[in-house]
Amino acid sequence: MTPTSIAGPLLERPPTRAGVETSRSWWQRIRARWSRADALVALTFLTLAVFVLHRQWRNLDNGYLVKSGQDQTMWEWFFAVAAHSVANFENPLGTTLQNQPLGVNMMANTAMFSVSIPFAPVTLLFGPTATFVTVLTLGLCGTAFAWYWLLSRYVVDSRLAAAVGGLVCGFAPAMISHANAHPNFVCLFLFPLIIAAILRLSTDGRWVRDGLVLGFLLAVQIGLGEEPLLIFAFGFPLFVLVYALHTPRDGLARFATMVRPLAVAAVTAFALTGIALWYQFFGPQSYGAVDHSRSSNDVKSLFQFPSESLGGWFAPGQNVAINPTEQNAYLGWPLLGVVAIVAVWLWRDRLVRAATVTLVAMIVLSLGSELVIGGEHTGITMPWQYVAHLPLLESLLETRFILAAIPAIAIMLAVATQRALASRATQVFWFGALLIALVPLAPTPLPIVDRGETPEFFTDGAWQSYVTDGSVVVVPIPNPQDARALRWQGASDFGFSIAGGYFVGPTGTGHNKGNYGPLPRPTADLLAKVQRTGTVPPIDDAIRADAADDLRFWRADVVVLPHTQNQDAIRLTVQLLLGEPGRPVDDVWVWDVRTPQQSV
Repeated sequence: MTPTSIAGPLLERPPTRAGVETSRSWWQRIRARWSRADALVALTFLTLAVFVLHRQWRNLDNGYLVKSGQDQTMWEWFFAVAAHSVANFENPLGTTLQNQPLGVNMMANTAMFSVSIPFAPVTLLFGPTATFVTVLTLGLCGTAFAWYWLLSRYVVDSRLAAAVGGLVCGFAPAMISHANAHPNFVCLFLFPLIIAAILRLSTDGRWVRDGLVLGFLLAVQIGLGEEPLLIFAFGFPLFVLVYALHTPRDGLARFATMVRPLAVAAVTAFALTGIALWYQFFGPQSYGAVDHSRSSNDVKSLFQFPSESLGGWFAPGQNVAINPTEQNAYLGWPLLGVVAIVAVWLWRDRLVRAATVTLVAMIVLSLGSELVIGGEHTGITMPWQYVAHLPLLESLLETRFILAAIPAIAIMLAVATQRALASRATQVFWFGALLIALVPLAPTPLPIVDRGETPEFFTDGAWQSYVTDGSVVVVPIPNPQDARALRWQGASDFGFSIAGGYFVGPTGTGHNKGNYGPLPRPTADLLAKVQRTGTVPPIDDAIRADAADDLRFWRADVVVLPHTQNQDAIRLTVQLLLGEPGRPVDDVWVWDVRTPQQSV
């Protein structure tokens, strides 16, 4: 079968093979098409995902993905709090366990309720780290297999060609980079199913059922991650538009048949997520846009190899990523060269043509508002500049648009592989080119470090003698740069709330902007400065009054100083602020700031 004839069914109907009648149910056809090849591909992808994360798997108790910054701590806290809410029949959409007394709008953060709620039993039994690494592992292999399934059922006949595409989608540099810290950008396995559901809308007379299925999938994806869904909303319609331009009348006719089921899907998705979305945008601690610093791809990042790859080991390039978890491009010059060859070679193929246009468009969008090359700003304005301030888009990190380019690359490689399999002469050249393109991008195991022990004050229950109904103020105040207290709180079975934390909440300026971490407080800023400099500042009555106001604001029961950088300077500063020397308890210093009536 030629690529042109393969392309045809994509927007028409699922191909029928192996004697499977199209009159069978969707689930019956799935089971009938399952083969040993599918099982082998699934096992291969699972093995590769475990290999990438095996260091974390081997040390669930104390291992920590070093490149995650504080994000692993944040995600584990999200999973742990969701499980705690389920176990205690509490509202999971919001909590005051951190950022006391204002709390956190969990729906306005990346809480991933579509996995954190179902995985609550795993979290309660084995801990949030087990859930975190399980979700990452299943995200990598599940995304790879889901794209393999879509390609093998709707695009190509060859399982090998589909496996090549699935491998690219599941283990692309962006996926491995996000596997350090962002499960919401690793669990992308629903998008192939969403595409399949959309394609069926124009071919199946059961439009109500198909609309319900699509609406359900969209609702679940909202619970997995809204930003990936927004990026998908850019890439997939563009692909379909370019594909349909070949026969615009047929495209319009098919779209007309999809209007009713799309309406059913929209109503279904809103019915399932409406309350949660209202809480996200209008509930307590909701916010609007989040301001980011530069978050675009440097042109150099397109041609370099990612740090966690064979190519990154042997040929590391200039560090131009915005941080270690956002190496979203890093496609490598060999892969880009092969993709360019495929674009020229198979340009007449509708699928390849649509994939090429989508690929180029997503790369351009990922370059942000100004073209940057090797860290140097060129002053050249890019298209993103004209849409960056639109609602919803203003909070999006444009570097992540490259994620919509990865399936386009996968489609091009899958179609080219199927074409090459038809000719022995072409096979040698093509598979040699694939090896040159993909081997340098082969992922290496993600590095971990020892995360350190939880203070005994929290593990042995000593904290219970100092907490009545207020909060624990860990100093310096927990923030996005040091969120260890979130883990200590979880180790104490969430028996207390904490001041500060790591989350996204409103800035409090009245402009409905979002901000990472708690609102600034004088005492928090003062103690953070002492930790950085190791210098005890002069403390006067005005500063003491600020400290008293802040403790009242935090509804503090106890101030706790664990072992930390410049600990002695911080201890002396707290002593001057509170007028008390504090006392050592286990392995921390403690200041009981309750009134006599509270401590009784």
